[in-house]
Amino acid sequence: MFSGFMMNAWEVGTLIAAVGGVVGFFVVLRGSAFAAHAIPNGAFAGAAGANLLAINPLIGLGVFSLGAALGIGGLSRRGRSDAVTALALVVMLAMGAAFLSQSTQYEPQIFSLLFGEILGVSTSELLPVVALGTVCVVVVAVCYRPLLLTSIAPDIAAARGLSPQRFEFMFLIVIACATTMTVPVVGALLIFTLMLGPAAAAQCFTNRAGRAMGGSIAIALVTIWSALACAYLSNWPVGFYVSVFSATWYGIGRWYASWHTHRQRRAPGDSSVVVARIS
Repeated sequence: MFSGFMMNAWEVGTLIAAVGGVVGFFVVLRGSAFAAHAIPNGAFAGAAGANLLAINPLIGLGVFSLGAALGIGGLSRRGRSDAVTALALVVMLAMGAAFLSQSTQYEPQIFSLLFGEILGVSTSELLPVVALGTVCVVVVAVCYRPLLLTSIAPDIAAARGLSPQRFEFMFLIVIACATTMTVPVVGALLIFTLMLGPAAAAQCFTNRAGRAMGGSIAIALVTIWSALACAYLSNWPVGFYVSVFSATWYGIGRWYASWHTHRQRRAPGDSSVVVARIS
């Protein structure tokens, strides 16, 4: 389990989970789940086009994911963001289907681009993943406080001279970078699960930003490690376990949030009960 090709899988899986936990925290906090779903599909189309042109798939991934982020961010200023995101998703999926239809490796490419090949990651592929992952984490760390404020209270942020639209634009580019590094490993469909499930679960356990981000990273790491171990032992796809474990964590988080709320309501000294009685 810890020899040969599996070592690369453990290393790249750990890095992707850490970056997914950081970026996913803000994806959930900002309500950007739809954009986080659409951009990887744009990257899928780019990788398919790169394969058709016989060039490095990372080039196509980067170009299309960045183009999707810029398009969604720019057009959303003049229209409804959900409509713009949906149209971008449809167009990019159509382009991906067109590119794959011209490929002689149709079925293998669909599986690889949509579901990833984490067990087939080579040593030469680790460096681009490390570079892009570092960029994502550094940008989030530098812009953490203003990004947090524009996510929670955009009106207050605007009053303090911060532009919510500018930070939305920047965050979409961060998602594009995260997508570029993760699609070849976990696939266009599964990065959305790894980025969303652990982050959403972590925010069910606490309402403190720092703890929620730390919990998001921890849950993402446990998810990918467990998925790799189970896939090695059972010979089932890694993506299956990533999806199941992410959904399970979110279910546990929702149960805990419900239990915690019910417990607070029943506490004799709880302030919410006092307010309810006064009103």
